[in-house]
Amino acid sequence: MQESARRTSFSGPALVRLLSRLNNADIAEPVSSLSDRLSQWLGWSDAIALGAALSNPASATPQATAELDEDQEYARVCKALSDAIAAVNIPAPARHRGRQSSVAQQGQAVPMDAIEFSTYRQRYISLQQIMETRCTELRTRLRAVLAGRSPDMARLAAVDAVMEQAMNEREFSMLARVPVLLEAHFKRLKQAALEALANEDELKHVPSGGAHAWLNVFHEDMQSVLFAELDIRLQPAQGLLAALARRP
Repeated sequence: MQESARRTSFSGPALVRLLSRLNNADIAEPVSSLSDRLSQWLGWSDAIALGAALSNPASATPQATAELDEDQEYARVCKALSDAIAAVNIPAPARHRGRQSSVAQQGQAVPMDAIEFSTYRQRYISLQQIMETRCTELRTRLRAVLAGRSPDMARLAAVDAVMEQAMNEREFSMLARVPVLLEAHFKRLKQAALEALANEDELKHVPSGGAHAWLNVFHEDMQSVLFAELDIRLQPAQGLLAALARRP
């Protein structure tokens, strides 16, 4: 009972809570403070760069990008990425694609063992790359606008640039684990479905609506994870937008 309460009361990012639920993992609130964890993540060169950004005199440097409508740009990028996530799970397992097409044309169900995670891994990683590119571009544009507002905001933009550089490697390594955790969830759902079919003596070829209900569940879960990851990737841009909203 105590373990269940600890799991459900975890207040971390939605992505962490979702992956914890999908993998039935128990996670506890971190005992160290954010500043303590940052000191472990930042190297000495990062600390020097951050100190310089905080202490050096800053001046506003207006750029052509200052004409950018920040809110509209954020909304445009957010919509494009959200639309890509919404369209990601059109079922098309990579292997046996021709075999599946011929089977479908004959009105038969797709063999469950033909459905593999490799296609979903490729889709997820591809979307991760798209999200990284678009969110980084958005962050850079917003930072350029911020740098042109005032000396204080120029200093904030410099700090953000240092933090982005310092955290890139850690962010990449952590988010690279997401497809691995999704694969474990995929395999559990598939194995449970296979065992259920075996118990009914209906091996492999059964009506797709019943046999592949587990795949619909996985599609929804994968989409939820992608949206949760997008939320994390957009947080730096959201912070810059909040700073820009405080017009001098």
